[in-house]
Amino acid sequence: MVQYSGVVAMGVMSVAMILALRPRWPERWFGGLDKMYRLHKWLGITALVVSVAHWLWSQAPKWAVGWGLLERPARGERPAVENPVEALFMSLRGSAEGVGEWAFYVAVLLIALALVRYFPYRLFYKTHRLLAVAYLVLVFHAVVLTRFNYWTSPIGVVLALLLAAGTYGAAIVLLRRVGAGREVQGTIISLHYYPGVRVLETEIEVPQGWPGHKPGQFAFATSDSSEGAHPYTIASGWNDGDRKITFVTKELGDHTSRLRQKLSVGQHVRIEGPYGCFDFE
Repeated sequence: MVQYSGVVAMGVMSVAMILALRPRWPERWFGGLDKMYRLHKWLGITALVVSVAHWLWSQAPKWAVGWGLLERPARGERPAVENPVEALFMSLRGSAEGVGEWAFYVAVLLIALALVRYFPYRLFYKTHRLLAVAYLVLVFHAVVLTRFNYWTSPIGVVLALLLAAGTYGAAIVLLRRVGAGREVQGTIISLHYYPGVRVLETEIEVPQGWPGHKPGQFAFATSDSSEGAHPYTIASGWNDGDRKITFVTKELGDHTSRLRQKLSVGQHVRIEGPYGCFDFE
């Protein structure tokens, strides 16, 4: 069970890491990026539960021996290992167990924080990225401690592919390159605040490179690099002649409530997208 729960936990975390890149190709399969983010959330919850189960399975025998419920099994001499890769993994087992346990504690804490509804987004943005570091440590833990004969079986091949893709995803996250290929720099050309409904209308001019959009889709906009990108629903159609995009933002949280003080005409913002399969057509 220790091996199987570890394989499942790492597989689930790898898929979650891939979805963190906001890939376009599976968007229609899921019915939009919002559904992909929902899956990302539930994959995180699944990883949390399975990882805790994996940790308990690995620790329970030690606790039972310590409490006198079980006797420590006698271990004979290990057979000689001829494969040099397997021998290397055997020599790294102690390190993999140690760093993996600490990465597990960090991952549990960060996933739990991500599930706290009122955890401020500006802090979530900074702490959630640390999961990529914990994931990379857990990849090392998994590669070394997975039974060596698994790697030549179908489950090992699938796990290897998931770990490779997840490692790529973690690197992109840490380099802050998520969505970089779908990003343009726009300029705010008008701001209009409606105090009666606490709504801010922001019109942004986007350069060549923006692929166009449909009203009802959404895009990620970054006006403050310290807070990262926020999603906004697009409230305008696309006209290739004037190349403008309009966001209508309701004051619902700490970030959106500060927008009218932080934004100004002429300010540059980064726009990424468009995303979403829902539109008004």
